[in-house]
Amino acid sequence: MKYHPIDPSLFVRNRRRLANALPPGAVAVFNANDVMPTSADGVRSFIQNTDLFYLCGIDQEETILLLCPQAEEEKHREILFVKETNPEIATWQGRKLTQEEATALSGVQTVYWLTEFERVFRPLALAAERIYLNTNEHLRAEVSVETRDQRFLRWCRGAFPLHRYCRLAPIMHDLRVVKAPAEVDLIRRACRISEQAFRRLLTFIRPGVWEFEIEAELVHAFLSNRARRPAFAPIVASGADTCVLHYTQNDKQCRDGDLVLMDFGSEYANYASDLTRTVPVNGRFSPRQRAVYDAVLRIQRAAIDRLRPGNTLAAYQREVGLVAEKEMIGLGLLDAGEVAAQPADAPLYKKYFMHGTSHHLGLDVHDVGRPGRALEAGMVLTCEPGIYIREEGIGVRIENDILVTTGDPVDLTASVPITADEIEELMAG
Repeated sequence: MKYHPIDPSLFVRNRRRLANALPPGAVAVFNANDVMPTSADGVRSFIQNTDLFYLCGIDQEETILLLCPQAEEEKHREILFVKETNPEIATWQGRKLTQEEATALSGVQTVYWLTEFERVFRPLALAAERIYLNTNEHLRAEVSVETRDQRFLRWCRGAFPLHRYCRLAPIMHDLRVVKAPAEVDLIRRACRISEQAFRRLLTFIRPGVWEFEIEAELVHAFLSNRARRPAFAPIVASGADTCVLHYTQNDKQCRDGDLVLMDFGSEYANYASDLTRTVPVNGRFSPRQRAVYDAVLRIQRAAIDRLRPGNTLAAYQREVGLVAEKEMIGLGLLDAGEVAAQPADAPLYKKYFMHGTSHHLGLDVHDVGRPGRALEAGMVLTCEPGIYIREEGIGVRIENDILVTTGDPVDLTASVPITADEIEELMAG
């Protein structure tokens, strides 16, 4: 693996928290993600199921984690099943984990080969009152491809039709949303790699460069610093496309006088960072571009200060909206009288700032967490206000990654250049 080994005590802690959340007589099963095919005999790079990784740190396909906290035999309270290797697999794909290596990575003492799963699982399932199974219940998920977890659910219901089945997703969402200090350190490492990538770009961007060349510089910086890949498809949008929220074509030439909006993040040890900066292609903001940029920065600073324990994302978004309204009135985008008379459920600022200000960040770039849950110390969220003026071809978004604490919010990306003066100075250097 490209990233440095993670202390397995993190995964031991995470499994203990899940075991404490399960009722007596429960057994829980987590499956690795599939290796996804392309066409012919091609496959995509493997990306692990984040719930499984959270609990055991195993980054290999065809892995199952079985938890049975009240099993009579202590060795069966935590069990890992991993793919057994052979000389042919080692020759064509490279070596796979030994059972001893799986234990060293995860802290799970009992490791079997995957072929032994049904033999081991059957008596534990028959002794259990409830079987907890995992599904993707993220609010933004569009599940159109059947996963190993879904196939296992179907098999399990056929094999044990009279058992009581329960959902793991709500429990996992509650556990994962508050990060352990070791998780914050991994996110911080991902943020540092993203900062290095951005600093590299500030000396690279100029009129005539292509968006995909900027993307290539990002990926180079990521891989050179032990990030395995971008945490998501990078957005490199110049000119009018700065107003397209999820633009990923990255196929235009950047023109003198335009802005280029870059939304990107490295992934380190499966933990994501998420950074957005908007810079002038020629190194100097026009007066109007700078006015919009400074307005967005003021909105962000006000928003970061509101990421405190007890606030909810819904209340926070309303508060940020009030700040955005004032800034847009100052920019001449909104009329103060019309704002005062606007319907409460249709604020006018959303014409120019139509997305949410923050989302949870962790093993997934849009990490899990219940929308109505109040913020708590240990949560990590993005803060990414924007103003998008389509009629002027000006779109500005600024995004940092913020740790909620019992005191002031901590900006994990605080050292990333952010003011217009900093950006212009570094681009001129």
